Amino acid sequence: MKLASFHHDNGDRIGVLKNDDELAVIDSVGSMTDLIRLGNYAVEHVDHALASGRLIARDDVRWLPPIRRPGKICGVAMNNSASNERKISAPDHPAFFLKPSSCLVGHNQPIRVRPYYGSVHPEPELAIVIGRKARDVDVGDATAHVFGYTIFNDITGNGMRADDLFHYWALYSDDSNPDELQRREQHLSYAARYKGTDTFGCLGPVITTVDEISDPDNLDVTCKVGAETIAEDSTRYYNYKVAELISYISQFLTLEPGDIVSCGTAFKPSKNRKSIHHANLQKVAGPVEITIAGLGTLRNPVEIENRAIGRWRLS
Repeated sequence: MKLASFHHDNGDRIGVLKNDDELAVIDSVGSMTDLIRLGNYAVEHVDHALASGRLIARDDVRWLPPIRRPGKICGVAMNNSASNERKISAPDHPAFFLKPSSCLVGHNQPIRVRPYYGSVHPEPELAIVIGRKARDVDVGDATAHVFGYTIFNDITGNGMRADDLFHYWALYSDDSNPDELQRREQHLSYAARYKGTDTFGCLGPVITTVDEISDPDNLDVTCKVGAETIAEDSTRYYNYKVAELISYISQFLTLEPGDIVSCGTAFKPSKNRKSIHHANLQKVAGPVEITIAGLGTLRNPVEIENRAIGRWRLS
């Protein structure tokens, strides 16, 4: 099944793609998260929608993120083997961060960039949609917690990451003397602005349910900005696979139905040697198009909002 959230006829709705051109409206469930929580019973609601004959042309809808307000979006950092040679040091486990649901936009909706953001680039990623609660999940059972997969564009503001960089002395308790503190030199940048700014999370266009994707760890990924291909990659080059990511994250955070785990950037450069890091959206016109085999194409135009940062200091 390919499931979508969309706005049509003055209302927000969910539906299932009946063919390439039409959506069948699911009226019996209020939201995509509600549908996911039904588990195996979700199929009955989808079948009823397909049988009802209430169809809407896909060109007549405004696409919304398939899940409007996930409880959390977990983004996995530096998970592509193409980035391994750039690592000066790195943990021997997945590293992840959180993005707010307020950053999400759907298919065909604009990525809005302001000059004071600095450099901004796209990051094409496979996204896991969690189907049932996952806490301390063994890796062998992890994929049983997946509802489906979708496409995520993890827009990243390199300019804001650099602006928010701290070089400082971190303080740690001294294991050999609990009354003393150790100072360790560290570099740190928090992800809230450079990952979580409005429109920095493009999701969709649909959720493809798990039964239609036989091997999520072997899907071709391409990304274009304008007409130029800037990434030709595959999920088989992820350092950590879908099951490993779910299992590891669940040791720390409870994953709940409708949560998103974005698996990391597929950014192996294209044959013309262009990469996502050449695609500064301040300077390179969109749209941004990400295609993942079996999941479709997520397309988003780019709009530059010519706006200076507002007054935020008291004096």
